[in-house]
This record gives sequence, C-alpha cells and structure tokens, in this order.
Amino acid sequence: MNKVRRLLFTLLCLAALPVLAQESPAAPAAPVTWSSLTPQQQQLLSRYGTQWNTLPAERQQALARGTERWLNMNTAQRDQARERFQHWNALPPEQKQALRNRWQSFKALPPEQRAAVRQGFRRFQQLPPQRRQMLREQWRAATPQQRQQMLERARQGRPGPVHPPGRSGLPPHH
Repeated sequence: MNKVRRLLFTLLCLAALPVLAQESPAAPAAPVTWSSLTPQQQQLLSRYGTQWNTLPAERQQALARGTERWLNMNTAQRDQARERFQHWNALPPEQKQALRNRWQSFKALPPEQRAAVRQGFRRFQQLPPQRRQMLREQWRAATPQQRQQMLERARQGRPGPVHPPGRSGLPPHH
C-alpha cells in the first residue's frame, strides 16, 4: 500500500508540472493548512500528514494543486500520467538533468516566447507520426547551421529541405 501511495504522490507532482509552467511569479505563497484539504487530498498526501506544516508554502500549494488535478482526471488521463511517470523513472540521471535544464530555460523565457513554443509543440504533435519521426531524424543529422536554417524556416511557416552548407545560397556563418 505504501508503494501505491508513493506512486500516486509522484504522479501528482508530475501532473502538476503543466499547471506550474503557466504560472507567473507573484506574491509569496500562502501556506495551505492540512484541514483545508479534502479527505481525498489528505489520503493522497497522507505520507506528508505529520510533516505538512514544515513544508514550504510553495510546496504545499503545488501538492494541493496536484491532488486536485489528479482527482479531476479520468481513468485514461491517469493511465497516461502513470506511463509518463514510468518513462521518466526509466531515464538515465544525465537525461533527467538535461530535461530539468531545458525546463528551467523554458521557464526563463518571456510569456510570449513560451506561448510560441507551446504553439509550435502543438503543431508538431498534430503532424502524422511518420512526419514527426522524419523531422526528428533530420534535426539529429543537421549541422548547427542547418538547424538554424530549419528554425528560421519554421518561424516563417515555410517547411522544406535544408541544403548542405554552401548550397543554400546563404553566406556561411563564421
């Protein structure tokens, strides 16, 4: 049972990440009292019950939001969250750190750039799987100059092939 609670807690934290990504820093966080949580939230967070008051207010709020989100998920959404958690656990530590660094870089972007990144990601996700895989392979095989060209073309809404250095008609970057 303890293992299940630990898994649920971790899933709650992962479920809260998208919500946290959309928040902007504001006034200092207000603490969340244990008694203000619903019985379902308290059950999900039971491992923190005795130490709840010692947690930072930001952590209390994040955990409370995560439990709300988890409780509002349907079965398919919970299954998807579990799969993402299992995928995350299987990643090597250096890949997890690289993803954390990318997340911090994303959070440091101005709101309009974060919105543009989200929009681009949604467009990418709507592509057929074969097209997404082809684009991933092109990106991995591209030189830094070619990657820059790919980004510029994507910003202009002009998908197309990227030519090897010297064949694009653009002066080489030094």
